[in-house]
Order: sequence, then structure tokens, then C-alpha cells
Amino acid sequence: MAEDSGHHPGVGDDELVRLCRDTAAALSEAVVRTEALAEFLPATKRLVIFRGPATMRPLGEVWRLGVLLLATDASLWAAGSATRSRERGREGYQSQSLEHRRDIAAAALRGGYSEGTVVNYDATPLPLDTGAIQALGGDSPLGFSDGRVRVRWRAGAQITGAVTLEQYLHERSELLIHPPLAAT
Repeated sequence: MAEDSGHHPGVGDDELVRLCRDTAAALSEAVVRTEALAEFLPATKRLVIFRGPATMRPLGEVWRLGVLLLATDASLWAAGSATRSRERGREGYQSQSLEHRRDIAAAALRGGYSEGTVVNYDATPLPLDTGAIQALGGDSPLGFSDGRVRVRWRAGAQITGAVTLEQYLHERSELLIHPPLAAT
């Protein structure tokens, strides 16, 4: 079944904004710990030879809700990558991927985050209006089917039959507010 292409009554943009605001308020009231959200700024050339090191520009604070990040201002983001800020350390002869991860962690530290802070980066802002959500592709965690905004568990998954955004935010926020006993 193809994704819906028309606007549906009852699925208002105001409802989506309210849903995100209410979820953010519940997480805030429960004093659930947030994580940082930042934009990764790659190294830049300066004076033709010298390079300015990579850094991160703070964008705000978020709660990680699986494939989604909910910001304290109630904006919604598709989760990208995450790191813990830390010193780069000496360059070793490790794999390129390990060296890259160390560079990213050091960029977070240079961005002003204290050591050990979880920093989400490469996240994509998501619209909170049904028209824009309907236009999103299959690589987005949000989609529209059966008159409802729904959440894909992974990029490319079918949106038909996926959990609604309302159910998803409720279930994920409840796990943070009331974690299972083994997780505490």
C-alpha cells in the first residue's frame, strides 16, 4: 500500500505540536536527563596551510527516544550519530574508523562540552506539519499512512502498520520516566 498523499481531517499540525510539547513537558517534569545536540563543523583550512580543528556548535538539549530526538523546545529530530566528548589522545596506528571516532569525540570537547557528555550530531530536523511529513522519503523515520503520522523503526521500513507518533512518543517517554528495574 502506498503512502497517503492527501491531507486528512483530524491530523492537525497543532495536534503534532501539542503532542511534542506535552511529551517534552512530561520528560522535563520527571527530570529525565537530557543529552546535547550539536552540529559537527569539520576542520577548516586557514592561511592555506594550517587547519582549524573540527568542532561542534551547540544546538540545544534533547531526549533520545530511539530513532527520534525530542528537544527541550519540543522540536523533533531524526537521530544521527552520537559521541561522548573526550580528549583526542595521541594518534595511534589504529583503524581509520577508531581514529575518526576519536576526532569526533575531541571535536565535541572543543565545542565546549565537558568530558563524558553525550553529544548527538548529524541529526536532521523533522517537520511537525502533515503536508511536509507526507513529502518525506522512505529514509525518514516519520511517514504518513492511514490518516496518521507514523514512525519507522529503521530507514526504508514500510510505514503502513507502523506505530503512530503518539504511541511511539508515549511508549519511549514512559521508558525514560519509569525505566525497567534492571535498567536503574
